[in-house]
Amino acid sequence: MKIAIIGQGGHSKVVRDLIKTIGEVEIVGCLDDQYNAEFYREQVFYGPVDAARTFTEDFPDVRFFVAVGNNRVRKQIVERLGIPDALYATLIHPTAHISSSTSIGPGSVVMPCAVINTDVQVGAHAIINTCAVVEHDSLVANYAHVSPNATLTGNVMVREGAQIGASATVIPGKEIGKWTIVGAGATVIDDIPPYCTAVGVPAMVKTKEITGGV
Repeated sequence: MKIAIIGQGGHSKVVRDLIKTIGEVEIVGCLDDQYNAEFYREQVFYGPVDAARTFTEDFPDVRFFVAVGNNRVRKQIVERLGIPDALYATLIHPTAHISSSTSIGPGSVVMPCAVINTDVQVGAHAIINTCAVVEHDSLVANYAHVSPNATLTGNVMVREGAQIGASATVIPGKEIGKWTIVGAGATVIDDIPPYCTAVGVPAMVKTKEITGGV
């Protein structure tokens, strides 16, 4: 597989390392708006994000991956490019445990030692980070992020763009509203509404957006 990575920040470094462990995957492009011009270096194409639209002329079998940790920015890039879902790679680290009944959408990544159990649905362009646990019958929607060591304990709904902070825990059957942030180390025992930040044990809403949206 040939992959063009979109984004050159910290999350991109981790994704690159993951790709090295997969094997039979070649990085042929690095796209980021820090590059004002298109050029090749050591047979790898570099250029701005919008170069992805014409990139397939030289690499018709290329797959793209948006390696940007910020959920909102990741969605903005995907919508800006308008690339078909079929052209996005899904990346899974070899040490992750993935149930055969799990579905994972295009553009999503599962990091080292993560566990995704029975009948879980992971949407498009989501991040299941290092050592995260997503238990049975849970949903992690598009552009959501389950941070390192976070645990969704079963039948948990994480809506679009939400982020579950590092080492946070969500008890069974709870829902995290879209574009909400659950702080690191929090314990969620009640549903959390959309467009807010919730922290603490138990998790309480601390701030809420006035307008919502992305």
